[in-house]
Amino acid sequence: MTENLQLGALLAACHWIGQKGWSPATGGNMSVRSGEEHCLITESGKDKGLLTAEDFLRVELASGRAPEGRRPSAETGLHTMLYSLDPQIGAVLHTHSVNSTVLSRVERSGTLVLEGYEMQKSLSGQTTHLDRVLIPIFDNSQEIPALADKIMASTEHAPLQYGFLLRGHGLTCWGKDVAEARRHLEGLEFLFQCELQRRLLEAK
Repeated sequence: MTENLQLGALLAACHWIGQKGWSPATGGNMSVRSGEEHCLITESGKDKGLLTAEDFLRVELASGRAPEGRRPSAETGLHTMLYSLDPQIGAVLHTHSVNSTVLSRVERSGTLVLEGYEMQKSLSGQTTHLDRVLIPIFDNSQEIPALADKIMASTEHAPLQYGFLLRGHGLTCWGKDVAEARRHLEGLEFLFQCELQRRLLEAK
């Protein structure tokens, strides 16, 4: 798929995310791979429901360098880390939904385990509700390079799949293209809501 088509798909996904309320108050950041050495990522401080093509910046994967005078999203280093980690990743979506933010705080371990849900099959490669989907949780940090290094180091013993949570911050997920990343986001958000409601009911 050409860059223009992928960017158009990403714009549509961003508007949909904005309508869902999953990136309120200009929060979140979204990107798409652009060749082997760059990605296009949202500029900082932009309302995701109102983005235009001009609100995406071309960033070097190796250096994180953006066009002079413009500021890419704060978590750009996490996007470039993911693209460098896995050449199959074609798009990355980072959102701040209530469900992902709350679950990242109430889950005390370093991993959110999802199992028993039919909608697990919305995630690529999942064929049964009997399997376990593991979503790692990392402590939030304003030091993005150090956080990216920590996440990268964790993959040596537990490869990343679908997404990860930052505690009190939200979800970062991805896919081979925008369509797959969007499906993973919607599937995970549904699973997060189910898991939160299950825990609330069991706590009564």
